[in-house]
Amino acid sequence: MKRWPLIVVGLYLAALIVLTWPVVYGAFVGGEDGADPLDTFGVFGSWPYWAYLGIMGLAQLALLAVPVQAAHNRPIARRPLIFTVLASGLMMGGLLVGVLFSVIEFIAHFDSEASSLDAPEWSVTAALILGGLMWVAWTVVFYMVSRRKEPRDVIARQCRYLFRGSILELLVAVPLHVVARRRGYCCAGFMTFVGIAMGIAVMLFAYGPAIYFLFVARWRRLHPQEEPLRSVEE
Repeated sequence: MKRWPLIVVGLYLAALIVLTWPVVYGAFVGGEDGADPLDTFGVFGSWPYWAYLGIMGLAQLALLAVPVQAAHNRPIARRPLIFTVLASGLMMGGLLVGVLFSVIEFIAHFDSEASSLDAPEWSVTAALILGGLMWVAWTVVFYMVSRRKEPRDVIARQCRYLFRGSILELLVAVPLHVVARRRGYCCAGFMTFVGIAMGIAVMLFAYGPAIYFLFVARWRRLHPQEEPLRSVEE
């Protein structure tokens, strides 16, 4: 049972990897300017893709730090609490970046003669800065909530906000991606695709604690006489 937090993280990363090609295929294959289906497998050879998976996996593990202790009725230490709120805040910041990227691609000037998108150079930097500020803001919000609520309530609220935020982000990114793909310029829909990918990743991310609590409940039903095992930190 002490490996189950790692199993949850492994399942999360496996889900992202399995969904990668279908999402890339659905986003970029098709139409006159669509990518070759075989070319879409090239994403698996890209180091930013694996770096992204690594960050998401570490964030999922940090999100599980408090559920691991709460599931075993142990006092919540300050360090895992900080990691948890940082991970949740990071996901909220990522959702904002996904929305802003999608909006930037939608409103950017399309040069039909050059078949390219003319987006202000500062816009991407501004989106990343705003995403960082959102990370800080939501980290503070989640931390303040954690001081007034029980650990399970804190995790439930964080996951609820993350799930709702991912839904709202996808409601923005998906329609704007459809519009961008119809323009036909080079790499059409890439920025909106980033928004779609982030929305799906955060939606799955929000299910991590619930899956872990299900594992714990199942273990206790199968081993009612055994003392719950310690967290992975021990």
